[in-house]
Amino acid sequence: MIGEQILWLGFLTSFFVVLLATPSLIKVAKLKHLVDEPSEDRKLHTRSVPTIGGITIFGGVLFSYALWFPDQFNYIDGTLVNFKTVIASLILLFFVGIKDDIIGTAPMKKLAAHFIVGFIIVIMADIRIESMHTIFGIDELDLWQSYTISIFTYIVIVNAYNLIDGLDGLAGGIGLISSISLGLTLAYSHNVPLALLAFVLAGALLGFLIFNFSPARIFMGDSGSLIIGAIISILVINTINIPLNKLPLFLKDVNLPLLVIGFLVYPLTDTIRSFTLRAFKGTSPFAADKNHIHHKFILAGFNHKKTVLSLYLYNLLMIAFVVLVPIENATLKLGVLVLLALSIIMIPKVINRKNKV
Repeated sequence: MIGEQILWLGFLTSFFVVLLATPSLIKVAKLKHLVDEPSEDRKLHTRSVPTIGGITIFGGVLFSYALWFPDQFNYIDGTLVNFKTVIASLILLFFVGIKDDIIGTAPMKKLAAHFIVGFIIVIMADIRIESMHTIFGIDELDLWQSYTISIFTYIVIVNAYNLIDGLDGLAGGIGLISSISLGLTLAYSHNVPLALLAFVLAGALLGFLIFNFSPARIFMGDSGSLIIGAIISILVINTINIPLNKLPLFLKDVNLPLLVIGFLVYPLTDTIRSFTLRAFKGTSPFAADKNHIHHKFILAGFNHKKTVLSLYLYNLLMIAFVVLVPIENATLKLGVLVLLALSIIMIPKVINRKNKV
């Protein structure tokens, strides 16, 4: 009962911090001209929009998590929930993101920062994936395999949320779906400290979406998307490591790596697709372009709201598939999930063909 109250208090605190702070931030950003101009062809907005919204997301998460962090739950099954390491990582990423939002940062410098944060989270805090749960026939991982896969997972997830932040309300809404899904899984598994981290992020994102949903009055920028990606990656790694005896009954037969892939299916699908296309073209995987899935929906005639709501629904349907469809072979289920996930790419093409007829 105490844990449930803390989760609600954390959610509401971060929600109201962001809700009350964002209007003032919008005013300051406009006065200081800290805005994103529609100067590039790939950008979909047509007016100047403040781009430092990550400040309120970061502030709401940090304040709420520190305020309600439950000391009595500091140890779970002998494993320390490393509060200080998580906070240190988020602070580093916040400064990297805010610098990029204001004056820009070279992609390789951002990648170097990600490796530093990955080192802190995975090696110093020992937040790492320990098992693949029989996917591709792999169960327990050796230490070096665990380190490698965990750092790779962190870098992919944090970049995935950064890449989908190209449409009003998209990264915030998908992040909200992911954080609530992870928060509920961790809460039902009695991991209150990490469930709290998920719910304070969810509260901050819900508050931010009031100003970020189309037509957006403010963008989160890298200072927001990097924070979302880092928190989600920490939650994902810990969710994969939940002991089977701690899982609620409705998740007992669900493969945990597949479950988190379902939670993150849209950002992962868009990132893998974008990086693959850029590799075939011989361009940098970090080069910005207008070839994301949300761009294809806009070109097919969807407006911002319809595109974002369609992608929300798509992510929710993929989560439902992972949770509700019983396929015992984890590798086979992963294959089916990948095929279903890739189907989103075909929707704009089908619509374009119908429009041409």
